[in-house]
Amino acid sequence: MKFFRKKLKNGITVLHEKRDIPVVALSITNRFGSAHETSPIKGIAHFIEHLVFTGTKTRTHEDISREIEKRGGVINAFTTENATSFLFKLPSEHIFAGLDILADILNNPIFEKNKFEKEKKVILEEIKMYHDMPQSEIYDKILSCLYEKPFGEGVIGSEKTIRPLQRDMVSKFFADHYNPANYIVSIVGKADFNRVCEYLEEKFKPNKANFTMPVIKKKNNNLVEERAGIDQSHFIWAMHAPFAKDKNKYAFEVLDAYLANGMSSKLFLTIREERGLAYSVRSSLDSKKDHGHYTIYVGTTKEAIPQVKHLILEGFKAAAKISLKEFEEAKERLIGLQKISTEESINVMNELAFTELATEAEDYYKYEHFIKAVKIEDVKKLADVGDYSTAAIVPKVT
Repeated sequence: MKFFRKKLKNGITVLHEKRDIPVVALSITNRFGSAHETSPIKGIAHFIEHLVFTGTKTRTHEDISREIEKRGGVINAFTTENATSFLFKLPSEHIFAGLDILADILNNPIFEKNKFEKEKKVILEEIKMYHDMPQSEIYDKILSCLYEKPFGEGVIGSEKTIRPLQRDMVSKFFADHYNPANYIVSIVGKADFNRVCEYLEEKFKPNKANFTMPVIKKKNNNLVEERAGIDQSHFIWAMHAPFAKDKNKYAFEVLDAYLANGMSSKLFLTIREERGLAYSVRSSLDSKKDHGHYTIYVGTTKEAIPQVKHLILEGFKAAAKISLKEFEEAKERLIGLQKISTEESINVMNELAFTELATEAEDYYKYEHFIKAVKIEDVKKLADVGDYSTAAIVPKVT
């Protein structure tokens, strides 16, 4: 594996894992996401992610997608709490065609008024779509139980915050929050690193746009929402977890691999296979630079939620007595999963950017070392649960 890093004069950080296959995946990630928003404009980062694709000074929306797709590529974008990322995957000989598109949408979006209003309608429909998907929306609900506003209000926003947004205000907001000094360019595949760096320095000029990360305030709360028109209850148990720079982050990953990650995990076997209480049992550990939380989701019945909650807490008690064999199997699972994920270049491209946001990209390649360094006592200590939160969306009795 060959890895390159460079900090450009305009402030862009460039990361490149070179591969000798004729494909390249590339993303430009801005260190700005929903965590940087105030409550009245919640969802504006995600809205901007959509808007830059609606047209530039020289390209229409159709031109943007066609120039990638006619070459066999894919183009996409996403918004998280800490970042907004724009990406493509193409045959490697077309890397600069893809870069031309990303440079254009980030340097020259016009936010045309009619397109602006149409895209606002698209976002409002997306909000409705997520509301009609409680198995996804429940994750926003649990954030509201774990964090004070505005952080705990999710990424996409609401009709209340999106509908009032005006074109000129959003355009200025974009100019104030998109600065090459905050960009991470992550590349995986066959590419000329020096040529890409020269291109990025030529196309992206430094500006004065800057922003600060608001203080994230933690809390613990419990929420139950009754909703008509659904048959299944969606339940999440959650706790605050180590930040990315915390050495306990890797111990927590081992704990999760034993407890709830996969079909052979303690809780999957207990909740689904032994008791038949759920179809889906899954977990997620989100460790970022400035926050961390751990969630366990179970799709079950309203009546079974107290039992499911009890079984989760019993699972942590069992983890406090994890055997050496179980401990080693959990570590081996994590190391194997990372190796398998490296097969897909977009996975590695994203992970390099995410790791750079949280610590430094090189830590991605040290993952096996970090996991192997975890001691069984570290995992047992983390299994001692303190405060936690719960959220549930349950069928409304009529």
